[in-house]
Amino acid sequence: MKKALLLGTTGVAVALAMLAFGFVAGNPQIAKAGTAQPVETAAADTKIDRTEVEGIIRDYLLKNPEVLLEVQDALEAKQKEEQRIAHLGVIKNAKDQIFNSAFDGVVGNPNGKVTIVEFYDYNCGFCKRAMDDMQALTKTDPDLRFVLKEFPILGPESQKASVVSMAFHLMHPEKYGEFHNALLGGQGRATEASAIKVALSLGADEAALREKMKDPTINEALAKTYDLANKLAITGTPSYVIGNEVVFGALGQEVLTEKIEAAKAAL
Repeated sequence: MKKALLLGTTGVAVALAMLAFGFVAGNPQIAKAGTAQPVETAAADTKIDRTEVEGIIRDYLLKNPEVLLEVQDALEAKQKEEQRIAHLGVIKNAKDQIFNSAFDGVVGNPNGKVTIVEFYDYNCGFCKRAMDDMQALTKTDPDLRFVLKEFPILGPESQKASVVSMAFHLMHPEKYGEFHNALLGGQGRATEASAIKVALSLGADEAALREKMKDPTINEALAKTYDLANKLAITGTPSYVIGNEVVFGALGQEVLTEKIEAAKAAL
C-alpha cells in the first residue's frame, strides 16, 4: 500500500516539479530561474528535451525528498476524507441493516442511546481479545447497545460456526450473549461441531437446531453482511460502526470509549 502511494505521489511530485521549472508542453514561453521576464522563444525551439527535463526533476527531488512525503500525506488525508464521506452515505442508506438486523445478537442495553456494531469472526484472535472490551464497556455504560454482526471471513469452519450461531440466536435470543462468549472465548478453532456443543450446553434441542441451520434466510443474511462490509471497506475483524463512523481493528477499550462519547455528543 505504501509503495503504491509512493509511486502515486512521485507522479504528482514530477508534475509539480515540471510546472515549477516552467516545462509546460505547447507553451512557447519557458520561465527561467532568476529571470524576471519570460523569454520569447521561436515555435521551432519549443520542443522539450525529455532527458534534460528528467534530469532536472531528478535533481530537484533528490535535493527536496520531503516533497514526496508532503504529497503522500496530502493524498492519504484526501483519500481518508473521501472514504469518510462515502461511509456516511452507506450508513445512511443501510441504517436498518447495520443497526437493526433481526439476525444480529444484542448485548448491553437493548434500548441504549448509543449503538456500537462489531463485525467479527469466531476464529479471529483479535476478536477474542476485543471481547473483554465489549464486556467491560457494556458493564460500565448503561446507555450502550452492543450489536454483534456475524462476519465469517476466516474460512469454511468460521462460516459453519456462524450458521450455528445465527440459528441458535433465532431460537434463543435471550441466551445469545452466553453462547457468543462461550464460543468466542473457547479454546481452539470454532467449528460447526464446537458451536453445536455450546448450543446444546445452553439448552438447545439438537434436532431443532440442525433444522433451523437449514433456514435459507441465514445464508441470505450473511450474503448481505458481506456486501455491506464491502461497501464500508471492511476487510478484517474486528471492525466497528459507531454512530456515523467506521472504525477498523481492535483499538482497545480507551479508544472505543472515546468514539462512543463522541457519538453521544452528536445525538
